Amino acid sequence: MLRTVIAATATLGLAAGCAPDTSAPVKVQALVLSSNGEYVPQEVELKTVTDIVGLKGTVADLHGGARIVYDSQDQDLQTATTPEAFANALLKGAGHDVKASYIDQDGILWPADFHTWNMVTAYYNLERAFDYFQNVGNIPAADFKDPVKTYYFPEFVIADIDKDPLVDNALYFSPMASFMVLPFDQLQRAPLAINAGIIAHEYSHRVFNLKAYNGAPFPEALSLWSSSSPSPGANILKSLDEGLADFHAYGTTCRSIKGCDTRFLGTSFEGEYAQIAANRDLAVTNRCMTAALRNQLLNQGLGEFSGKEYEVGTLIASALYQAGENTGQREVLMRSVVAAYNDSSPQTPGLYQLAQQNLNDQSRFTLAVAVGAIITHVTDLRLKEAVCNELMDHLQIPRDLLVGTPNPNLCPASSTPGTTCPALPTEG
Repeated sequence: MLRTVIAATATLGLAAGCAPDTSAPVKVQALVLSSNGEYVPQEVELKTVTDIVGLKGTVADLHGGARIVYDSQDQDLQTATTPEAFANALLKGAGHDVKASYIDQDGILWPADFHTWNMVTAYYNLERAFDYFQNVGNIPAADFKDPVKTYYFPEFVIADIDKDPLVDNALYFSPMASFMVLPFDQLQRAPLAINAGIIAHEYSHRVFNLKAYNGAPFPEALSLWSSSSPSPGANILKSLDEGLADFHAYGTTCRSIKGCDTRFLGTSFEGEYAQIAANRDLAVTNRCMTAALRNQLLNQGLGEFSGKEYEVGTLIASALYQAGENTGQREVLMRSVVAAYNDSSPQTPGLYQLAQQNLNDQSRFTLAVAVGAIITHVTDLRLKEAVCNELMDHLQIPRDLLVGTPNPNLCPASSTPGTTCPALPTEG
């Protein structure tokens, strides 16, 4: 919690900060969620950092003081013809390298001020997310290419919505291929930078972009499909992106000291914001597609649908959570989900390939087609059946769209939707 940060800083405030010359791994104190649910100082190792003062490494490169403005009336944006030009037009102030300050106590670096605590913890959380996708997701480190630029406390303005800079958020921003850790205002119990689950959720968006969108700053399918209304394919892609980000964020918590946390948002979102965490708790077993939500998914444009992608995403994440936990194959399923993002095999096409195949008719990129990419990458028969059952039940996908099709890699004949969710009338 924030009061923990302040207390730790005050305790060390009498000593002068220093600029250590160290190389990875570096032993440093960060704020970590303990087994009793409190954020406390804990000794950790930063294994990828190459500059502990500037907080640069092979995973991330922190950068402070930037000003980033999206304004649809900006002439520089309107005339940008390449992704690089567009990103440059957004960046109105380049900012500067961060400079962390430490106190060396017996070879362990203690942050000497609040921002150093916040930045060190953010880097540590990014490193943990990277490690999860490398070791659980089986993504080679080389696929991530350069360290991701991470803007720390930038001024980020979306002028079409509000002239004031955004606060209380952390996000992956694909037009600039970068993360942003924004200043906090209302969310003071656990600022988002120190919430490892939230950072992992954002890192998951980076992986989804890298694989399911083939690394495009402006994904072709999403851009094309969202230009018309209704835009069911775009709505499904956005829902998958959000839901699978929550699923993987949960997966990273299982590798933490506190252990698996289906409500990882809860340490940051409390009080009047607590319902946000409750609405996305993966362990709630009775989440169901409703007729109203299905109608919005299929018949609204992406702008009108905005916000509901979290509702559909939570259905997807909860269904996968139950399948993985009930079979005891959590990490196997998480690995299968990552494999489903991009696969050029004709027998088991990935989400990227399926979207490309249906570019000219997004109505063919249905929920059944989208989750089919995940199903075909689950090879264990018992786990495949569990995934099929849960998805058919909670997303209300008709059984005949997943069983008995010409594709033998979809659901086995033994699959049957559960009875948790009331059956919806057939579409059309």
